[in-house]
Amino acid sequence: MDLQQPPPTLPPDAPKLAAIAPADVAQWRKRWTQFLFGGELPQGGPGVPHGQSSTIAARDARPTLNVREDRRDGTNDVERIHITYDVEPGVATEAYVLRPKNATGKLPGVVVFHPTSTQTIERSGGLDASVDRNMGIHLARRGYVAIVPKNFLWGAAGEAPPANAGRKYYEGEVAKMQQRHPKWKGMARMVWDGIRAVDVLVARPDVDPARIGCIGHSLGAKESVFLPAFDGRVKAAVSSDGGIGLGLSNWHDPWYLGPEIRAPGFELENHQLLAMMAPCAFLLAAGKDDNERSWPFIASALPLWKSLGAPGAVGWYRHTAGHNWPPDAQEVGYEFFDRYLKR
Repeated sequence: MDLQQPPPTLPPDAPKLAAIAPADVAQWRKRWTQFLFGGELPQGGPGVPHGQSSTIAARDARPTLNVREDRRDGTNDVERIHITYDVEPGVATEAYVLRPKNATGKLPGVVVFHPTSTQTIERSGGLDASVDRNMGIHLARRGYVAIVPKNFLWGAAGEAPPANAGRKYYEGEVAKMQQRHPKWKGMARMVWDGIRAVDVLVARPDVDPARIGCIGHSLGAKESVFLPAFDGRVKAAVSSDGGIGLGLSNWHDPWYLGPEIRAPGFELENHQLLAMMAPCAFLLAAGKDDNERSWPFIASALPLWKSLGAPGAVGWYRHTAGHNWPPDAQEVGYEFFDRYLKR
């Protein structure tokens, strides 16, 4: 399957993006780090940039995870473990870890970011195999260790948001986070939480730290663009219909990047994030929000991946199922992981 086949035509409002040269990547990393974190980096710094060692001292300087296992359940073929751990001192989150039962040796690990849902980690970490978005169970059955961390917008570990949690609730969670980190964007906290989820994976004895991926749908798709741009330990990423461009979905909301991105002359755009993650293998699963208008983001990345010796490691798959993660996209996405994380 050709994952680099452009659409027959581009919509008139498709973004016009120039390819980013290797020499430009450092400046965009600096500018995006400043924009997201405002110069206020967490203890231990952000993740490991691509092209650098994954054993830098910054990881060792990060706060202790204090992983606590709360309960285990599962099916005849998958074990599900509920854990809590500290993303920073005094701030705990929760996650499911799913792994194939009776597996031996070190397996590839994947961070699975859940979509917008009050079910949070149940949505992607549940054990109902009929649910299309159960990415965690799908991956465990394919031989991966998956961690499904709770997004901070739905509260800390043990907190249950109201059934009608929406904009005001999310804004309240962002405000609480910014009491600790006044200069952080909402996406900065999501990046940091993703880095900590990778920390949990690589600390596990059943995970190969050299084979780490991330995946998500909708909200989780956005996180799957940002995490590999800031943490080079992520070697493959799949983003399902998050609306990759800043004008393709609700990136301006305060729990993502904020209204500043709509200001005249704002120069940042998400193809720069793709450049920052290269040569991490990246697949965009395009449905409703990531329609033909998302192709220029892939096209702008192709020359950089080629220059880094990984010409086939970036692409897209266009399905016709709308804002979903349908079976055909699932098979393409999971085979993409198999290609880059199981070799």
